[in-house]
Amino acid sequence: MSDFATLPLNMRRAGFDPAPELRDLRESDGITRISTPFGLDAWLVARYADVRALLSDTERFSNSRQNFVQLAGPNLTPQQIKEMRAGNLLAADPPEHTRLRRLLTPEFTLRRMRRLEPRITDIVEDHLDAMEKAGSPADLVQSFALPIPSLVICELLGVPYDDRKEFQSRTAKLIDVSLPFEERMKVQRESRAYMSDLVTRIKADPGEELLGMLVREHGDDLEHDELVGIGNLLLVAGHETTANMLGLGTLALLQHPDQLDLLRREPERIEATVEELMRWLSIVHSGIARVATRDTEIAGQAIKQGDAVMVALPTANRDPAFIDEPDVLDISRGAPGHVAFGHGIHHCLGAPLARMEMKIAFPALFQRFPGLRAVPAEASFRSFSVVYGLTSLEVTW
Repeated sequence: MSDFATLPLNMRRAGFDPAPELRDLRESDGITRISTPFGLDAWLVARYADVRALLSDTERFSNSRQNFVQLAGPNLTPQQIKEMRAGNLLAADPPEHTRLRRLLTPEFTLRRMRRLEPRITDIVEDHLDAMEKAGSPADLVQSFALPIPSLVICELLGVPYDDRKEFQSRTAKLIDVSLPFEERMKVQRESRAYMSDLVTRIKADPGEELLGMLVREHGDDLEHDELVGIGNLLLVAGHETTANMLGLGTLALLQHPDQLDLLRREPERIEATVEELMRWLSIVHSGIARVATRDTEIAGQAIKQGDAVMVALPTANRDPAFIDEPDVLDISRGAPGHVAFGHGIHHCLGAPLARMEMKIAFPALFQRFPGLRAVPAEASFRSFSVVYGLTSLEVTW
């Protein structure tokens, strides 16, 4: 699978932008039927107002009613289906989602994240030191964008950093829709086995890491499989999303020198810069599919009970009904209200951590290398990944 036309519509991009056919969808009907890489047909919703309404409505649209048998194959046992759901906040509705989120939220408050700020700063500086020592040119993805969030999430969860290459490889395969379905399922089983072993070790000697905290404080409330599911979700989401934002965001700023110059002149704009980059890039195409709990309607289209529904986050965040000049990267506005982190009860739990990592990493990178330049011809986009980004980005200074 290599032809762009074989990509599901919701994953199509034109460089930094949503593909023209996605923009056309938003400006016309706002909703259409698509084929997904998981063997399901689904409705795709493209407008900002409709996307927000859908993501905030857990009564009409369920996260937990996904058909795991259809998604993962008919040979799944009831126990395997139960394991796939356990601890996965993205596959849960209230009250189950509420219970899990309540246990995890205290660890991801802005106050808790600020305790990590000195360590994140050290991690960023260490990698900049290594880049400087190795000299120009460098692959920014492999030397900076990927290892920093990987190390942060490893320390937060209690995952040995020496295991990072293995879990990075597994994660990349899990979200690569060009791979055969059977291969991705095999990798998923390997990921569960790895995390199950780690949880067993942490339960025997819980430390200060997040999984250790969950064992100590909520061990009676969380089953082993739930801890495994939580660990897997946070490990994948905790490094893939931020890593791709650091790589793609750096390229975006380098290709918009007026915006980078403004940030350099007025470094206090970094928080607004992070929000605008999140909106403009929208690296998560859609998130997971929801399932209609009853016959309903979106954008004038009748939706039947049991239909799968997906959102097009990049077109929603580029909707002129949401923001003026949506295709312009403008760090002066801060993009309040964007849906790059989702919306509603499933709004990204790790958003405070991701924001902090970017707020530290971007200024440090551009301060250390004021002459940083990208080699655009060497930039390699991850077209078939569930999380958009770059596989490599050669930079010089």
